[in-house]
Amino acid sequence: MSTIFQPTRLVGAIAIAMGFSSTTFAQDQSTNKTATLDTIVVTASRSEEKLKNVPARLTVIDQKTIEQNPLLNISDVIQRDPSVYIKQSGGLGQISEISLRGAKSVHTLVLKDGARLNSQNELAPLYPAFLDTTDVQQVEILKGPASVQYGSDAIGGVVQLISKKPEKTGADLTSIYGENNTYKTIANANLVTDQGFYAQVGGQRLESDGTRILESQPKNEKASYDQKGYHAKVGFYQENTIDASASISENKGTNIFTNNYISNTAQRQFENRVINAKLAYNILPDLIVNARYSNAQDKQNVPSYGSRYDTENNEGDLSLKWKFTPNQNILVGATYTDANYQTNTILKGDQSVDSTGYYLQHQFKNEQFDTQVGVRLEDNERFGDHTVGQAAVRYHFLPNASMYANIGSAFRAPTLNEMYSQWGGNIDLKPEESTSYEIGADYQLNQNLLANISLYQNEVKNLISSQCIATCDGDWVTTFPVYQNLNVDKATFKGGELGLKWQQDDYFISTQYAYVKTENKETGLEIAYRPKNTVTLTTGLENSIYGINISAIARSKSNASNTANPIQVPGYATMDFNAFWNINPNVKIFTNIQNLWDNQYHQVSRSATDWYINGGRQASVGVTLRY
Repeated sequence: MSTIFQPTRLVGAIAIAMGFSSTTFAQDQSTNKTATLDTIVVTASRSEEKLKNVPARLTVIDQKTIEQNPLLNISDVIQRDPSVYIKQSGGLGQISEISLRGAKSVHTLVLKDGARLNSQNELAPLYPAFLDTTDVQQVEILKGPASVQYGSDAIGGVVQLISKKPEKTGADLTSIYGENNTYKTIANANLVTDQGFYAQVGGQRLESDGTRILESQPKNEKASYDQKGYHAKVGFYQENTIDASASISENKGTNIFTNNYISNTAQRQFENRVINAKLAYNILPDLIVNARYSNAQDKQNVPSYGSRYDTENNEGDLSLKWKFTPNQNILVGATYTDANYQTNTILKGDQSVDSTGYYLQHQFKNEQFDTQVGVRLEDNERFGDHTVGQAAVRYHFLPNASMYANIGSAFRAPTLNEMYSQWGGNIDLKPEESTSYEIGADYQLNQNLLANISLYQNEVKNLISSQCIATCDGDWVTTFPVYQNLNVDKATFKGGELGLKWQQDDYFISTQYAYVKTENKETGLEIAYRPKNTVTLTTGLENSIYGINISAIARSKSNASNTANPIQVPGYATMDFNAFWNINPNVKIFTNIQNLWDNQYHQVSRSATDWYINGGRQASVGVTLRY
C-alpha cells in the first residue's frame, strides 16, 4: 500500500458523496434508539432492567453511536465516557490499556455477552484496540466493583460488549476509505422468521498504512495495521418462554510496531475468538433458568521478541432466578472457569487455573425503591476461598428524580505471569482486594434536560508489585538486584462525575465531567498516567434522514512515572466530526473526521526527550447499501 496520502482524493470523494441528490423520503424510516433512562441493561445485575433503576453509575453507548464511525475499535468507542482513560502507545492499531475511574488496567473486566475476555497474562493483557465493533450493538460501562456478579478482576468496573441480535431479514454492505490509505469493508446478512428463529452472518476487513509511533520518527515512518474477522449467530426466541442462541466471533490481524525506536519493523500477530451458547428458559412464569457456555481465546505471537502468548478461558454458568413476590426476586448460581495459558516467557509455561464462584443476589423493586444485595464465594485452586459482598439502593424520591448509594468489595486473582515469571514470580501471592463506596443522583429537570452526579472512593490493598529483595545496591556488572512480586502496595481512588444532557426535537447537547485523584498509600504519590480532569462534549442535530454532530474530549496533564519528580504528560483536547445522510431506505452515506485539528499529542513517555504520540487526524468517507 502507498505510504503517501493524496488529500485531493478524499476531498473529492466527500464532495461527490455529499453533493449526490435524490428525492428525500419519510416512510419506513426510524432512527436507532438513543440511550435513555428507559434503556435496557444487563451488566449490573446479570438480568434485564431499566437503566434508571440501576443503583450504580452505568453508561450505555448505543448502536447509533457505534455505527457513526465503523473505523473505531472498542478503545476509541469507550473513551466517549470521561471516566475511561485509554493509555495507547501510538495511533491506529497500536496497543492500548483501559483505566476505569483511575484503577489499573487489570482492574477492568471486559465481557462479551457474559464471556470473560481478560487474559491470564499481565505481560500481554487484553488489548481493547484489537477488539472490532462490527457485531457490537451496545456497550455497557459499569463503574465500581462487580466481583459479586463476575468474580475476579472487576475492581474498577466492567466493560461489556453486547452483540447484535437481528430484528428483520436483510443484508447490508459498508465500504469506507480514509486517510493513511485506510480501507474497511463490512458485510452482514440477517434472517428472521415469524416462528422466532433468527440467524446472522457477517465479516469485515480493515487495512491501513498507519502513522508514525514516536515523536522522534519522521512522518513517513509509518506502522501499518491490518485485521479481518467474522461473526455468526443463530437463535430462537419466544417471549416469556425461551431465549436460546449460539454465536461465534473472531478477529485476527497484524500490527507493526517499533522494536528499535527508529524504524517500525516489528510484528505482533494477534487473534481473538469468542464462542457463546446461551439459554434462558421459563420453567414457570416466575422461575427462569439461565445457562451459558463460553470459550474465549486470545493469542499473540511476537516473532521479533521470540515470544508467544496463548490464553483460553472455558467458562460455564448456571443460575436460577425466582420472582417469589411481585416486588422481589432471588438469583442463585454458580460459575466454573478453566483458564489455560501457554507461553515461552515464564517458568512452567503451560499452566491452567480452575475457579468456581457461587453467588446469591436479592432484589427488591417498587415505585420508590430499587435494592440489590449480593454475596459471592470464590473457590480458586491457587489461592483458596475468597468472599465478597455488595449492597446498593436507589430511592426515587420524586417521579423525575432519584438518588442511590452502594458499597461493595471486589478482588483480582494473581495472573499466571505474576506467579510464574522468570523474573520475580511468586506462587504465594494473595488476591488484590478492594472496598468501594459511592453515592449519586439523577434529576430530570424538565422534559428536555437531565442531570446526574456521582461521588466515589475505592480503596485497594495487597496490590501486587515487583520489589527488590536482595543485592538492591548491585552494580549491574558483577552483582544484580533480585526482584520478586509481592503484595505490598495500597492505593486509593477518589473522584466524581457530573453530566448534563439536553435534547429538543432534532437538536441535542451532552456534556460530562470526570475527576479522579489517585494515591499510592505507601509513597503518597500519584499513580502514573491518570489525568485528574476530563471533559467531554457532544452536540448536533439528528433525525431519520440526516445528521451532523461534533464531539470533543479534553484531558488535564498527568504524571508519566510513579516518582517524586515525574515527567509530565501534557494535557490535550481533540474534536471529532460526523455527518450522515440516508439518501433513501437503501443507501446511506457518511463522513467522519477524527481529531479535526490534527493535534498530535504526547501519550506515553519513552524517554525524557521522546514520546509515543497519537496518529493525528483520520478523515474518512463511506457508504452503506441495505437490502
